[in-house]
Amino acid sequence: MDYKIAIAKGDGIGPEIVESAMEVLDVIGKIKGHKFIYKEAPVGGFAYDLYGDPLPLESIKTCKESDSVLFGAVGGPKWDNLPGDKRAETAILGLRKNLETFANLRPGYLFKSLKDASPLKESIIGDGFDILVVRELTGGIYFGEKGYKETENGKAAFDIEIYSEMEIERIARIGFEMAMKRDKKLTSVDKSNVLESSRLWRKVVEEVSKDYKEVSLNHMYIDNAAMQVIRDPKQFDVILTSNIFGDILSDEISMITGSIGMLASASIGKDKKGIFEPIHGSAPDITGKGIANPIATILSAAMMLKYSFGLEEESKMIEDGVAKTLEEGYRTSDIRGDGDWIKTGEMTEKIIKTIQKMVQN
Repeated sequence: MDYKIAIAKGDGIGPEIVESAMEVLDVIGKIKGHKFIYKEAPVGGFAYDLYGDPLPLESIKTCKESDSVLFGAVGGPKWDNLPGDKRAETAILGLRKNLETFANLRPGYLFKSLKDASPLKESIIGDGFDILVVRELTGGIYFGEKGYKETENGKAAFDIEIYSEMEIERIARIGFEMAMKRDKKLTSVDKSNVLESSRLWRKVVEEVSKDYKEVSLNHMYIDNAAMQVIRDPKQFDVILTSNIFGDILSDEISMITGSIGMLASASIGKDKKGIFEPIHGSAPDITGKGIANPIATILSAAMMLKYSFGLEEESKMIEDGVAKTLEEGYRTSDIRGDGDWIKTGEMTEKIIKTIQKMVQN
């Protein structure tokens, strides 16, 4: 079967890591008889330099006409001083809005072979942890009214946090559905002791929970949740939270897995089309050095196979290939510890060869 994938490489290490994921996808396609058809969709600073827009209409059109989107990373010092609506980072926000991908799934899984790379003590980690952050993606403070106004203390800036019942309900249902497929535990993270928007969030989540009586629901303030992730990450199964809180928590969780270069993400909506991207940034300091960790993007491609295309077996082939490669001791520089490490292309090649060996056996 043929699958059309929009390729939004972006800036910095984006092109390097996306190309690695495409190589892995092509191997999976060859093994399982699928054809992945790629079409470039320029985004970020790269697109701004070409078209004066970080998210050109043609790129939006390409993404809408594709079955899914594989996204790299955007941004860098070169574009930091552009007006707010022209900054490279607006590309991913705009794309999420245009594709109505309101739910972001960010798994935080500790590979057993990477326990030494985690900053947490083994007594805390135990046998590992497996957390899924379900983050609302197209509402909240990132998309609320923003601007400047004059005050008696000079110019002031504001960004408004706003959520409707509909926005909260639909992300809550995604969270509960994911919990039903896992350990049936959901922690809703808010700041309802201070924020009115969080009070509505909590009320709506409570209402939705009545339709998922098998799921154990508990609430936690964001400041406590940030501490609990470090104190005892094993207590969490699914974390449901708002746009800004999810942004922060998922990055925190990425670091206790050993490296931000390890974590994938999926942004999904009403249909199967989604945006799949690593959670790390464009890393301009290592661009072109061939030392970026491609695993997060490769695992994002695996999530694409699972959530957009329904190819769960193929998705697991990639996940197992990554896990086995790590078990064999191969590391990129960000997770090397005190040992030897290999470059982006070499890691990609090792994962591909591992998958091929697994199929042969």
